[in-house]
Amino acid sequence: MNMISSSNLLRRALLADAVISGAAALLLLAGAGMLTELLGLPVPLMRYAGLLLVPFVALVAFVGTRADIPRGAAWAIVAINVAWVAGSLLLLISGWVAPTLPGYVFVIAQAAAVGIFAELQWIGLRQMTATA
Repeated sequence: MNMISSSNLLRRALLADAVISGAAALLLLAGAGMLTELLGLPVPLMRYAGLLLVPFVALVAFVGTRADIPRGAAWAIVAINVAWVAGSLLLLISGWVAPTLPGYVFVIAQAAAVGIFAELQWIGLRQMTATA
């Protein structure tokens, strides 16, 4: 397996991603019923998104806590984050849902946060590749 010694940036970005994604999973799973009116997003969509985050959080936490990070796993996490951002934006422009203004803000804010994690992880990976 192609392993890399992780940088502090990569490790911190992965662990922060795991913590924030875990909090989002809890919010979406436990709070979907309370948030649906405020956000204008369907309860099943929010719960499904929360369920999707559970294995992702486990993967990111596992990878982020390794002494040597599997390069492929780290790149997969970046790719998953990029796909999440693209899916979030597609959701807003597709017309599949009718979010309220707070719903638009919520979806855009979480997509921006995920995009920042992807960028930080990509930079951390590039730093490791450059020094390898």
